[in-house]
Amino acid sequence: MSQFKDQTLLVTGASGHFGRIAVEELLARGATKVIAGTRDPAKLGELEAKGVEIRKLDFDDAGSLGAAFAGVDRVLIISTDGIGKRVAQQTAAVSAAKAAGVKHIVYTSAPAARPNADAGLGVEHFWTEVAIANSGLDFTILRDHMYAENNLADAAHVVASGQLFGLIGDRGTAYVTRADAARTAAGALLTAEGKSIDDVTGPAAITNVERAALYSKITGKPVTSIALPPADLKAGMVAAGLPEGFAGALVAFQVDAVLGFHGVVTDIVERYSGRKPQALESFLTENRTALGA
Repeated sequence: MSQFKDQTLLVTGASGHFGRIAVEELLARGATKVIAGTRDPAKLGELEAKGVEIRKLDFDDAGSLGAAFAGVDRVLIISTDGIGKRVAQQTAAVSAAKAAGVKHIVYTSAPAARPNADAGLGVEHFWTEVAIANSGLDFTILRDHMYAENNLADAAHVVASGQLFGLIGDRGTAYVTRADAARTAAGALLTAEGKSIDDVTGPAAITNVERAALYSKITGKPVTSIALPPADLKAGMVAAGLPEGFAGALVAFQVDAVLGFHGVVTDIVERYSGRKPQALESFLTENRTALGA
């Protein structure tokens, strides 16, 4: 049931892949007053043709936020790509939402968000969560686990080399597709009440050993999982050309997988989207050409 389908619903970052899926899902589920916020309204002409109101919304322009949130009942704040400045961007958005009279915030966060120095990008999500909690508004914080799509960034190289590097003690990651996460966020915008923090996961936690086996199964090429200590894994990433800061963030994520934070499996995707989440094997098979198969 979509009990808030007739309220005014805003999706930020609507020109991004996640945002577009969320807006399309809202329309498919009968939402009648959908607003798409974007830095570049010209990119969303096709949504406007479907009855979506397009508003200029730039997280780096505080002056745009008040007008963007005006008259909005519920908002989906999709975490920005402004690493290093997201806390300022997103807390400004939370303040603007409260000032505009928004009743409920849905926010896309990350698993095990915390202020610890070793939490990588999770620190920025944590402080955004704190700002949302302190706002006094109702909220649904969706801690999206690692997107299945992220595997495609280096899958062809992994398969070609036959080596998948990870950390010693990996306990698995419950990969979720971006589409499943976006439809979940739309469902929360339509139905969620009160205050909650939920993990958005795929159907199973997949270890690096299991992921290597999937690559082999799908491509027919041998792939072996090689486990390293954190310092060696980071050094290898930097040697391969990744910026040190980005390499550190990736390793921090894998450390959290060793700690078990990414092995959590929930029913949140099905609860909010009405669909069972796609399994990693199914996703990789659909995208087998990206694996070099």
